[in-house]
Amino acid sequence: MVTLGFLIPLEAKPGKEAEVESFLREALPLAEAEPATTAWFAIRMSPSLYAIVDFFPDEPGREAHLQGEIAKALTERAPDLFEKPPNIIKTQVIAAKLPD
Repeated sequence: MVTLGFLIPLEAKPGKEAEVESFLREALPLAEAEPATTAWFAIRMSPSLYAIVDFFPDEPGREAHLQGEIAKALTERAPDLFEKPPNIIKTQVIAAKLPD
C-alpha cells in the first residue's frame, strides 16, 4: 500500500526541453532499482513544465528515495536544466488504485 509521496514540479529553461525529457527518461531505471519506490512517474504538463510524482509505502522508503541516485542527479543537473531549483512537495495518499 502506498501512503506517502512527492510532487516535484520542474520548469525547463528555454531550449532545454529535450534535455529535460532525456534526463527524466534516464531516471526511470534508477527508480526501478529502488525497492521502496512503489510508483514513479515523470510527466509533461505543458511544453516547458514537467513534474516527477512518486509514491512510497512509508516514511523510511520516502527518505531513502531522497538520499538516492535520482535526487543526487536532480541536484547536480538542476542549475543547467531548470528555471528554479526543484520544489519537493511532500504528499500523503488518501486513496489509490494500483495494479495487483
